[in-house]
Amino acid sequence: MKTIGLLGGMSWESTVGYYQKLNQGIRQRMGGLHSAKIALYSVDFSPIEKLQHQGDWQGAADRLIQGARAVEAAGADFLLICTNTMHKVAPEVEASISIPLLHIVDALAAHLQEQNITAVGLLGTRFTMQDSFFRQRLQQQFGIQVLVPAESDVREIHRVIYEELCQGRIDEQSRQKYLNIINQLSGQGAQGIVLGCTEIGLLLQQHHCGVPLFDTLSIHVDAAVKRALNH
Repeated sequence: MKTIGLLGGMSWESTVGYYQKLNQGIRQRMGGLHSAKIALYSVDFSPIEKLQHQGDWQGAADRLIQGARAVEAAGADFLLICTNTMHKVAPEVEASISIPLLHIVDALAAHLQEQNITAVGLLGTRFTMQDSFFRQRLQQQFGIQVLVPAESDVREIHRVIYEELCQGRIDEQSRQKYLNIINQLSGQGAQGIVLGCTEIGLLLQQHHCGVPLFDTLSIHVDAAVKRALNH
């Protein structure tokens, strides 16, 4: 079994999900008392969040590079960045280490292709929904059309992530707002909705919604388990 490297803490609320689901995935496949071999480096998210909103992505990348090198030094065979937004600096992180990076968009794209999905709606932080690093990778490298919400909805989705979900708050009114946005995207042609922030799965699960949901955290984990077991 390979050792899975995790660069987490962004926020720790979702990194808990990574740790739990990775161990569950290994146990389901191997049985008994088997668990995942994990090297985890968890950052302090507050200064990174400030750098994000200041637009200082190089400063944010420098902090992740430090963590990624620590994960490699701890013996990880490959690395997961446990957040969608910080994949904006994935090229810089990947260039700083010698172990492979399992990119969250690549794992998502492989899953969508298996499901014959060609058009999705995207929910995430403002950076993920509006910047090019996520959408263009799906569209240009994998031919999957990406629909994003209206600007006012983007602001609300972003607010809920940082002010509620990253701080462990689950609000029913926020869930309903998200569901209304999902219905709009579905009406525009989305075959399913990408939960493109690792915290959104804390608020929304498939039983809440009649539209197929694609949780990037769970999909990322599944790809990591398969790689760890050489499947």
